[in-house]
Amino acid sequence: MKIIVRIKGGLGNQLFCYAAARRLAIVNAAELVVDSISGFSYDYAYKRRYELDSFNISAKKATANQRLEPFSRIRRFLLRFYSYLLPFKSRIYIQQEGVDFDRRLVDLKPKQDTYLDGYWQGEDYFKDIEQIIRSDLIIKPPTDSLNIEMALQIKAVESIAVHVRYFDAVPDGSQNNISHEYYERAFEYMERAFPSGHYFIFSDNPNDAVKKFKISNQNFTLVEHNISNGNALADLWLMSQCRNFIIANSTFSWWGAWLSTHEEKIIIAPSIHAKGNQMAWGFRGLLPKAWIKL
Repeated sequence: MKIIVRIKGGLGNQLFCYAAARRLAIVNAAELVVDSISGFSYDYAYKRRYELDSFNISAKKATANQRLEPFSRIRRFLLRFYSYLLPFKSRIYIQQEGVDFDRRLVDLKPKQDTYLDGYWQGEDYFKDIEQIIRSDLIIKPPTDSLNIEMALQIKAVESIAVHVRYFDAVPDGSQNNISHEYYERAFEYMERAFPSGHYFIFSDNPNDAVKKFKISNQNFTLVEHNISNGNALADLWLMSQCRNFIIANSTFSWWGAWLSTHEEKIIIAPSIHAKGNQMAWGFRGLLPKAWIKL
């Protein structure tokens, strides 16, 4: 029996796709097969690509037949439609419904090859095999001097990763970008907890990000050298080396914080609730209970 997972979305969402499928395969003694192609074939808007080859993942890649080729869009639609008419526990194509945590996936006991298609955002989908997921998602470290030097700086201080994600071009007054007030509250919290903390700021718009912050000791480093070559994996690796975190409404920094092995880490996350087309956040199951919501 095989669990065939369709990987899609940006890097953070790809990790969620994989983690939920890996757990489903393990608890059901099934083989995990990764579809690394179909989820990106028609991504004309964002032009994303499969990025999980840089992790410690050994699952086989799906064959053309397992990707439902040829005529995959039609065949996938028909399989989804047929499965939707069945009870959840009997479906052979599991399409995520909504964004809230869906206990049915955790309890699922498939009896035949099953397709998994969704983001499944939240650690409750894989919490009971956390150590396996952490082992699978060890990132192959970058080998260039800039990233190695930055990692050494991070290790040498009380490092606090700060992520600022811009969903909209307008920095302020956006319905998707997190407000300045959130970061001000988060900095105040971190400065009380770590007076000598050093902030490492990650952003897709670093120049604007650093302007909005009011860090009393001005003790920060802008991490921007990976932007020009689109090396998001290196930024995720650097972020995961930090001790504490102020994350954005982004699955990228969710994983940067979660993958950190620092046992006493403090993670601050936005407390907003949104389920829009461009950005979903704060829904049931997304944020672990131990994280601080501001």
